[in-house]
Amino acid sequence: MAGKRDYYEVLGVTKSATADEIKSAYRKLALKWHPDRWVNGTDAEKKTAEDHFKEAAEAYSVLSDPDKKARYDQFGFAGTENMGAGGGGFTDMDLNDILRSVFGEGGFNFGGGFGDFFRGFGAGSAGSSQQQRVYRGRDIRTSVKLTLEEIAKGCTKQVTIERNRACAECGGRGTKNASDVKTCPKCNGTGYVRRVANSLFGQTVTQSVCPQCGGEGHIISNPCRRCNGTGLERKKETVTVKIPAGVEDGMQITVSGEGHAAMHGGINGDLLIVVKEEPHKNLLRDGKNLFYTTIISVMDAMLGTEISVPCLDGNYKVKVEPGTQSGTVVKLRGKGLPSVQGYGSGTGDLYVKILVWIPRKLSRGEKEMFESLRNDSSFTPDLSREDKALFDKEKNIF
Repeated sequence: MAGKRDYYEVLGVTKSATADEIKSAYRKLALKWHPDRWVNGTDAEKKTAEDHFKEAAEAYSVLSDPDKKARYDQFGFAGTENMGAGGGGFTDMDLNDILRSVFGEGGFNFGGGFGDFFRGFGAGSAGSSQQQRVYRGRDIRTSVKLTLEEIAKGCTKQVTIERNRACAECGGRGTKNASDVKTCPKCNGTGYVRRVANSLFGQTVTQSVCPQCGGEGHIISNPCRRCNGTGLERKKETVTVKIPAGVEDGMQITVSGEGHAAMHGGINGDLLIVVKEEPHKNLLRDGKNLFYTTIISVMDAMLGTEISVPCLDGNYKVKVEPGTQSGTVVKLRGKGLPSVQGYGSGTGDLYVKILVWIPRKLSRGEKEMFESLRNDSSFTPDLSREDKALFDKEKNIF
């Protein structure tokens, strides 16, 4: 990640910026660095504009998504790996989606469009007009329920979803015969028509959806009856998803290419898996640490005993020393959860809090026995250094 600028610095916003402020900041930069504004610039100026535009789009793609933003805030650029930014996976298709989300389907009122945005870098070359428009399928969001035991080791889950897939009859072409698919003669397959007008301020390029093909880039003369020419049909399928160890409730796992198929052989969308953590009957979780509370009798606290603590890998025997005070916490090192995908250090711990149960009622004989011991030195609170530290700690709870 050497050489990359902080995403907040790129957009000129703070970490506390709202979604609207982030969007507004990106819109200004997109307008400033759009390549068609620099069509009459030098090669160096054009290259600078292209770099700044891509940099701003990449920053916005992360900071505008709550899940990606949270991972970036926590882990920096390492948290953006496998999320479409920061890992070398940023594409022109990502730019298209971002621009549409900010400027609408019409895009800019000037300059190159979404499909051929960087194909000629504002020059509108003949070579760029021959490239076909690329579609991207929609993402699918679903959830999986996981127990703490599954989270501790990682697991594999079967997820059943309904999604668009290539039509079995036409193979996704939209027609049985490939010869029935013709490149649109009006837009040469781009799906858009562009008009260049000269003015006192230089060239102004406008763009609109091709009226002949409706933005498809091609015309089908004999559409498939099964899919009506879309090349897609709905299917219910099961996907195997690998869940890494250490995930937390609300985290999102992206499975690339397992979303909806795109029209006309485009790029598949992604499958977004949201983690739903099921409550454990004995343990509470805070990050990678676990907490367990147990109650022992006053006699066990005085004489000492052995308790069984439920850990994620089975029960664990813990020795309770004689004279253990209520509220004592014992740490079982390494009995917590691992850090997700190696982020963070080591494995968490399991903290066992011991509470001492005091009987509310005593029989006459029991009462007489304890009365005889009331003033014994062994039953008088000992405010020695060790016990005083424990009492002071418990007082701080209030």
